[in-house]
Amino acid sequence: VQLQASGGGLVQDGGSLRLSCAVNRRILPFNVVGWYRQAPGKERELAAAISRGAGSNYADSVKGRFTISTDNAKNMVYLQMDSLEPDDTALYYCHARLGYLNYWGQGTQVTVSS
Repeated sequence: VQLQASGGGLVQDGGSLRLSCAVNRRILPFNVVGWYRQAPGKERELAAAISRGAGSNYADSVKGRFTISTDNAKNMVYLQMDSLEPDDTALYYCHARLGYLNYWGQGTQVTVSS
């Protein structure tokens, strides 16, 4: 399984970005697909995820600003990020879990300037 993340960049405080994750197989069988992020000097944390049969969940810090979605026909996972804040600056990783196996994409950098 390969996950290819894209869409990061530099944006001003209050701006928007959309991250994309291309998966090289059908995503419906996965238990969970989502996005994690890791800021400098901090641990990797969940930003948003969709769990099969349980819907989506978000970190408290991004609720109301980020929206995760999938396009099952294209095997894509998206993260729409609005009202970005400097604290959202991090390396964002696409993630998928199938059973007990976890798969990670390479990170895409998001930098929010104040």
